[in-house]
Amino acid sequence: MDTQGNPAARILILKGLDGDGWKFAVHGGSPKGRDLAAAGRAALTFYWPAQARQVRVRGRESAELSAADFLARSPAARAEALLGMQSRPLRNLADHGEATRAALERVAGEPGLVPPEWMLCALKPESVEFWQGDRSCRHTRVSHRCDGAEWEGELLWS
Repeated sequence: MDTQGNPAARILILKGLDGDGWKFAVHGGSPKGRDLAAAGRAALTFYWPAQARQVRVRGRESAELSAADFLARSPAARAEALLGMQSRPLRNLADHGEATRAALERVAGEPGLVPPEWMLCALKPESVEFWQGDRSCRHTRVSHRCDGAEWEGELLWS
């Protein structure tokens, strides 16, 4: 959800999965970062069409500043993130090119530079649903929910 309560979806890169949750990175000043900070909750969906499989995860999100994650990105990705302009109106492509060139120069000149808004987020799952497609439409859905300490699973109608 965005800050006005409207549904919002973003494509992210899963950075890792461990006991703290499902990890992904965001720029805190981006719409995605602002929405996550306001809501404190998120949902993730993974779909593998070749295998006819899907996983949905819902839960609480937490974030911490992460220089290591930012510095592991390519110079071009770091330059784009340093702009901090995601989803804002762009007057023309020439402006984007000029700003990107300047940011790339900055990355090259300051290799340890990390924007203070760069965060590595962890989604602590409260529910996870697995879906397995079937050519005869007899799909299998299994839902798992955590009541705090224990997970319980159940089959769902597809």
